[in-house]
Amino acid sequence: MSIQTTFVGENIKVSGSALAHRLMMMLVPVWIAGGALVMFEPSPYELVFVAVFACAMLAGMPISRRTNTYLMATLLFIPPAFVAILQMQYSTLSKGLIFTTVTVFLLITGYFVANFVAEKPFERMRLINKAYIFAAVFAALIGTLAYLGLIPGKDLFLRYGRAKAFFKDPNVFGPFLVLPAAYLWQRILLGDYRKMAMNALWLGIICVGVFVSFSRGAWGHLLLTFIIVYLLNFLLEATPRERIKMIGLAVVGIFALVLGILGLLMIPQVADLFLQRASLVQSYDGGETGRFGRQAWGYALALNNPLGIGPWQFDQMLVLEQPHNTYLKVFLDYGWLGGGAFVWLILMTLRRAVVSMAIPSPNRLLMIPAFATFLPLILEAAIIDIDHWRHLFLVMGIIWGVSAGYDVYKGGQYDRRLP
Repeated sequence: MSIQTTFVGENIKVSGSALAHRLMMMLVPVWIAGGALVMFEPSPYELVFVAVFACAMLAGMPISRRTNTYLMATLLFIPPAFVAILQMQYSTLSKGLIFTTVTVFLLITGYFVANFVAEKPFERMRLINKAYIFAAVFAALIGTLAYLGLIPGKDLFLRYGRAKAFFKDPNVFGPFLVLPAAYLWQRILLGDYRKMAMNALWLGIICVGVFVSFSRGAWGHLLLTFIIVYLLNFLLEATPRERIKMIGLAVVGIFALVLGILGLLMIPQVADLFLQRASLVQSYDGGETGRFGRQAWGYALALNNPLGIGPWQFDQMLVLEQPHNTYLKVFLDYGWLGGGAFVWLILMTLRRAVVSMAIPSPNRLLMIPAFATFLPLILEAAIIDIDHWRHLFLVMGIIWGVSAGYDVYKGGQYDRRLP
């Protein structure tokens, strides 16, 4: 079958199979929901994406020119990242190849999401949101029930006494829940009163899931995301009547949050772990080999190794721990050029989000929760390694896709639709 290439506006479109397109649209929500099942690798998320990507190629999914910077950063990242593998001294070459290949794979997932969303932002984001909210509510329920000891085999879903659901680590489980929580929070603030109770129920389940992860980063992430979503919608989107409603919701929400936390703290085991985790500085943070001490040593190491030291090396050199700082880690694992390309992509993603939100458009409602999730996420990256968090690349892809599909409205009113 011949393949024809045509130019459509800002996009390059290759004719493809309608059947492949329908199959892709069926598989995308399965793929997104699979992000909650990552207890083993390759996970369903990776396996289903291979099928999704193949369908996208056969269907001739449009490629937006506005995502070229994302692609450029990825292409700049790949050569130095694989060169850094050759610098490894304390691990096998195959282990380094697998690690770096996974990073490239995740970058590709973000690029796919960017172009998938760019074609029809609202339609595609509704599809992604439904799947993500379902996955988040399911994971939060499993994690909470396991933490409370209400399901058989609860230890499978716990680590260090903290909920992790189908993840390997509570510190990944908690932040995974934030993006759908942000969209649900926006629906409550600006949406129909008739749907408020259901959205509040889903949001409550997710918030409890974040709490029982006992991840300080996830707690701060969720709180800051809620504040950003609230402020941006209040200042940029809400009508005067909606602002009055939002003020009332803020009062009720704070009251409900305090009551909910106090209720959970009445359970002795919850109170003990909460007090332990609520401390800003843990015992493993301080000292020369603690989190911050080894980060300082790691910066000196990175400055002396422009080609990097490769994956899985840092925790074999001074302490048996990773640096827990993504910005340091990418320079160590991928070299100066690879790390620079990775950080450049993060900064350009942030810029695209901020610039887009300055433009009045229906798409701004899609962008606000994504930006509100992304900003705390990249701040959290300074204290934990997130370069292999699947939802990081999903959020980046959403930001690039929404901004690539932005319709600029010069004055006047536009129909507002919530994702």
